[in-house]
Amino acid sequence: MKIRSSSKSPTQLFGELSDGSKVYSHEISNSNGMSLKVMDYGATVIALKKSLKNGKVVDVVLGFDALSDYVDSYSLPSAPYFGATVGRFAGRIANATFDLNGKSIVLHQNNSGNALHGGIAGFSQKLWRLEQLKTDKNPSVSFSYRSPAGEELYPGELKVSVTYTLTEESELEIEYKATTNEPTVVNLTHHSYFNLEGQHSSVLKQELHIDAYEILETIDMIPTGKMLPVQSTESDYTAPKPCPEVIDTTFVIKAKESLAATLLSKENNLKMEVYTNQPGLHVYVGGNCFTQIKGKENASYHSQSGICFETQNFPDAPNHPNFPSAILLPGDIYFHKTIYKFQSF
Repeated sequence: MKIRSSSKSPTQLFGELSDGSKVYSHEISNSNGMSLKVMDYGATVIALKKSLKNGKVVDVVLGFDALSDYVDSYSLPSAPYFGATVGRFAGRIANATFDLNGKSIVLHQNNSGNALHGGIAGFSQKLWRLEQLKTDKNPSVSFSYRSPAGEELYPGELKVSVTYTLTEESELEIEYKATTNEPTVVNLTHHSYFNLEGQHSSVLKQELHIDAYEILETIDMIPTGKMLPVQSTESDYTAPKPCPEVIDTTFVIKAKESLAATLLSKENNLKMEVYTNQPGLHVYVGGNCFTQIKGKENASYHSQSGICFETQNFPDAPNHPNFPSAILLPGDIYFHKTIYKFQSF
């Protein structure tokens, strides 16, 4: 592990897990008024703060002040996965089964008979290893995790890394890499809930633009394999319009590494753009903690507290030959890059 730090240590004890494992937070900042705090548990983003033109600072992601709240949140009626790294497979796999090389793989069911976000205890609930912390220009934090063969019943050992970088262009850049020792499937994503107006408001007055002309058709949240045009439907965000009260939809990104989505707050004069090399963008409005756990700044998170931009492969991809392949083979490298770019005006 390589750490470059200033006189004030960017690494602090954040809490302890029930088995006594210590969890640390790591904070970096760039020269343009942005700071990022992440922790070892779930390689999770705790805070992302951006300075505004009026001198105020806004924390644009939802989260908790204590490690115990993050742990307890996975027992809520609907776990929010605040800021987490989600895997081994983000999204749903129908009936928690798929075929791989002629063999039926049966996973743990944790969502109405399906497998969701990696299973009962996916990557978001694992203790990741800090590999590098750099605090100079374009500061970054890197974590790794080794998922043993058979974890959550997935085949193959998977070695995963994630690097968070704050660029001098006010971008949060996230890069995932993974390798395996036998054929498996992998689909990672980042699960921050964004709110450009902070912890206490809804996102309903913020404007959403999605550069996609198709969505995945679903029945009971499982893709059918078909893609539907968004034109003249409530899923058409090709022109900006207010965030919806309810959305849980995968959009088909038309061009990799180009602009996929934009979120705009006119109240704070703050814009966020999303770029990715992934084929899908799953958009979800939520954050409800059911009055059971208070959020940061003693906020009471509700069903419109934040919006997720989950860049990923398509849900249930292993069961649809016409979807981009989610199979990772020995000798190959899974690579996923997403950028959240901020502009204050």
